[in-house]
Formats: sequence, structure tokens, C-alpha cells
Amino acid sequence: MQQQSFSQTKKLAYAALGIALVFICTSFLNLRLPIAANGGLVHLGNVPLFIIAILYGRRFGALAGGIGMALFDVVGGWFLWAPFTLVIVSLMGYTVGAICEKNRTMTAYVLAMMAACLIKVVGYYGAEGIIYGNWLAPMASIPGNLVQIGVAAVIVLPVLPKLRKHAAASSSAGGRK
Repeated sequence: MQQQSFSQTKKLAYAALGIALVFICTSFLNLRLPIAANGGLVHLGNVPLFIIAILYGRRFGALAGGIGMALFDVVGGWFLWAPFTLVIVSLMGYTVGAICEKNRTMTAYVLAMMAACLIKVVGYYGAEGIIYGNWLAPMASIPGNLVQIGVAAVIVLPVLPKLRKHAAASSSAGGRK
């Protein structure tokens, strides 16, 4: 596939749309599980994060995921979590995008999501340990993190081939004058 060429305006619009989609899916498509010290929030924000990172690369994935989910933390009253979320989820988006920019196979997509899962589990384990000053309590959050990534993968993987086709068509049609 050829390298996508975006104007600065189109890049800004895609980044803003990505941030908005991640924020909306995190804010309104969520469920609180009573198993973890932090409330065990499970949401679908990882769905647009993965799609954006895979289709548009590491920069868009990092921006959309990190800012979109950190914005949820700020707006939702989870202020203390926002800096951790910004770093952890930006790293997730960057990693998924970096893996998938070079290798556009289903195997690469699965490996990228597994890498994101590892980043999420380790990152939020550390964040929760720092916030609560307890290194045992964060163990309760791991199942929710695994469910979040697993559900996102089950949703994203089947639709990726079709989305890639449409993304490629729209970028090539948008580049013609």
C-alpha cells in the first residue's frame, strides 16, 4: 500500500476525530465492575484507538488514544488518573501503529493488540500501585484490563479488512484534484 499523503488540515481533522471517537466510546460505552479498587471500569475506547492506530499509524494512534482517554479522566472526575492514562494509552496507540505500519497482516494486528494489552496491564498496575500506595490491590484490576482489550480485539479484527479498503479508497480519492 502506498504511503498516505495528508494535508495539514486533513491531519488535524483526523486527529480531532480520533480523539473525539476515543473519548465518546470511553465515556458512554462503559461498564463498572465491582471487582477492582478503582471501580473496574471496562469501556470500548480501545476499539477506535486500535482502528485509528492500525489504519493511520502510530502518531494518530498515540494522539487519539492518549488524549481521548485522558480527557475522559479529566471530564469524568478521575483527575489523578489523567497523566497516567495519557502516557499509558499514548504508548499503546503508538505501539499498535508502529507494529502495523510495517506489517499489515492479521497476525501483526493480533500481536499489536497483545503488545497493547501488556502495556495496559503493566502501566495501570504501576499507576494504581503509585496512586493507592498498595502493590497487591492492583491485581484486582488485571481481569478488567484483559476483558477490555479482548472485547476490543473481537470487535476490531473482523472489520479491519473492510475498513482498510475504505480508508485506502478515501485517501487516494481525497488526494486527487
